[in-house]
Amino acid sequence: MKMIELVERFPAQLTESLEIGRKATIRKHSSPIRNVYVSGLGGSGIGANFVSEFTRDSLKVPFQVGKGYSIPASVNKFTLVIVSSYSGNTEETLASFEALLQTGAKIVCIASGGKVIAKAKELDLDFIEVPANWPSPRACLGFSLVQQLFVLNYLKLIGNQVIKQIEASIQLLEKEREDIKKMAQKLAGDLLGKIPVIYTTDRMESVAVRFRQQVNENSKCLAWHHVVPEMNHNELVGWREKNNQLAVVYFRNKDDFKRNAVRVDINKNIISEYTSTVIELWSKGKNLVEQSMYFVFLGDYITCYLCDLRGFDSIEVKVIDYLKNELSKV
Repeated sequence: MKMIELVERFPAQLTESLEIGRKATIRKHSSPIRNVYVSGLGGSGIGANFVSEFTRDSLKVPFQVGKGYSIPASVNKFTLVIVSSYSGNTEETLASFEALLQTGAKIVCIASGGKVIAKAKELDLDFIEVPANWPSPRACLGFSLVQQLFVLNYLKLIGNQVIKQIEASIQLLEKEREDIKKMAQKLAGDLLGKIPVIYTTDRMESVAVRFRQQVNENSKCLAWHHVVPEMNHNELVGWREKNNQLAVVYFRNKDDFKRNAVRVDINKNIISEYTSTVIELWSKGKNLVEQSMYFVFLGDYITCYLCDLRGFDSIEVKVIDYLKNELSKV
C-alpha cells in the first residue's frame, strides 16, 4: 500500500477512531489525578502533542509528553499515564513502561497489539486496542490522538467538546478534500529542490512538528521548524545571507493572537529579503481542532506529492529499519 492511500483514509480513520473510543472502558483511578504523562515516540507520540494543545484551555492538571527511555520523577500514584505505541513494540516506550509500572500511576495503554497490549492484559491494566492493519505508525495519528482524548474524557479530566470538534473536522476534511489535493500538488512543486523552514505560532506547534516529520519520512528530505514568538528572540537573527534553497512555509490562522499575527507579518517581510520562496498557508475551520486537522491533511498530501516528484517511495524507511537492526546487536 502506498502512503498516499493511507493519507486518503485519514477522515475515515478519525471516524473509526471515534467508534473505538466510544466502546472503550476506562476504570476510575484509586487516587485523584493531579498530572498526565504520555509516553510515545514518532508517529505514536505526535498525537499527544496535539492533545496537549487541544486541551490547554480545559485540562486543569499539567500534561507532559515523554519521548525517550526514562521517566520524570513527577510521575507517581496521582498521575495518569498513557502508554502509546502503535506497534506495541517501540523500544524506548517499552523501557519507560517498565519504569512506569513501579510508580503506582494509573496506566492506560494504546496500541495495535505487541508487547504493550500483552503486558496490559497480563497486569489487568486498562487498554484500547486499535486496528493492526495499517503498515505505518505515522499514518495512524487519528488512532492515538482520538483515544487519548477519550481516556481524558472518561476520567473526567476534560468534557466532550474536543471530541465533538474532531467529529466536525471530519466533515470539513471531506468537503475540502479535492481543493486540498490540488493545492498540495502545487505546493509540492514549489518545495521541490528546497529545504522547508516551517513557522507557525506557539498555539499550533504540533502542526509544524507533524509537517516536519512528514517531510522527513514521506518526502525523504530535511526540514526544520520554529514558532512565533519564541523565534523572534533568536532564530530571526540567523537570517543574514541570501539562500534560495530555503523555502519558508507559514501555517497561519485568521484567529491567531493579534500580536503574533503582526509578528508573522513583520517576520515575512524580513525573511523575504533572504529567500525567494515564502509560502503562506491559511487554515480553514471554526476552532483549533478543525484548523489543525485541516493542516495535517494538507501537509500529509504535500509530502506524498513531493516524494513522488523526488522519485522516492514515501512509505519506505529502510534507514530506521537498519538502525533498529544495529541496536538489536548491542
